Amino acid sequence: AEKFLGKPYVAHTLEIHDKEQLVVNTRQLDCTTLVENVVALTCALKRGNGSYKDYLYYLNIIRYRNGRNTGYVSRLHYFTEWIDDNTEKGIVRERQKPVPPFSAVQTVRLGYMSSHPNSYKALKNNPGVVDDIYKMEQKYSGRKYRYIPKAEVKNTAVIRKAVKNGDIIAITCKKKGLD
Repeated sequence: AEKFLGKPYVAHTLEIHDKEQLVVNTRQLDCTTLVENVVALTCALKRGNGSYKDYLYYLNIIRYRNGRNTGYVSRLHYFTEWIDDNTEKGIVRERQKPVPPFSAVQTVRLGYMSSHPNSYKALKNNPGVVDDIYKMEQKYSGRKYRYIPKAEVKNTAVIRKAVKNGDIIAITCKKKGLD
């Protein structure tokens, strides 16, 4: 992750082709592509031989539902689904304990993409796909996840015991439709 320090944050870095394909962009990152690149590089080094081919293999596995790119809808667009899918694949392990510091509970209500299709090139150009995105959003809506409240994120013994070097920290938000 330190290799990416100073790289600019750019939204929609994966929205460049009309047809979904594996995009590799390490010059500009958003929060999810930063995590995907770091995890893919780590997997390529620890599980493969560290080759570019291994990196591409793991990037594909990590970015797409069940590790298969079958089009735009197969990309893991919400981090809640990204965590669940990559936990099932044995790439990451979600933690919502101990309590404390994971003392608050968020009920996920996804719906941003399906209610803002014009904000996404693929949805704007392919309105028929919006229903598939909506179905995925509904699958995750209503699920409950523990998190550390922002006010509790301090350099304390409890936090240091719960959060280790190498952990991926997802940030929750209050924007309607996002996780």
